[in-house]
Amino acid sequence: MQDLVNMVLGSQNSGAVEQIAKQFNLDTQQTSNALEQLLPSLKQGMKHNTQQQGGLESLLGALLNSGNQAYVEQPEKLAEPQAVDNGNAILGHLLGSKETSRQVAEQAATKTGIDSGILKQILPLAANMLMGSLTKQTNVEKEQQGFLQGFLDSDNDGSVLDDVAGMASKLFR
Repeated sequence: MQDLVNMVLGSQNSGAVEQIAKQFNLDTQQTSNALEQLLPSLKQGMKHNTQQQGGLESLLGALLNSGNQAYVEQPEKLAEPQAVDNGNAILGHLLGSKETSRQVAEQAATKTGIDSGILKQILPLAANMLMGSLTKQTNVEKEQQGFLQGFLDSDNDGSVLDDVAGMASKLFR
């Protein structure tokens, strides 16, 4: 759980935390605390979703085909009205209902001292940050895999198996 929070709140996303802080007149520590309280519920929703029929495929499709990465790379986009709409759509998938979103915000309010009304407004932005961070991580891993595959596929036939087998046979001669 902490790895997810660290990924979303890591230094590479500090601009997004600062943007949300500015939007809601909070300091960055308050905003980080709010996100630390909201993100575990989003992760639980994601975990539940991926265990449903077609849920994992749906998540992977959303990660590979969405523009959510822009919310962490260009944090000013979090202030745009479509960020709330996009985040609410994500929340619909992860939490299922507005009532659940309200409960998450109220629980976070008791732990942070931040008004639940503000946390309800932060929640869709937190969803954007979560999906944006996961998209960014997925793209990095995909690029690394592509680099490694290209590096190992010495005969450029699209398969690394024959190349790795050839390397292995040379080692054991």
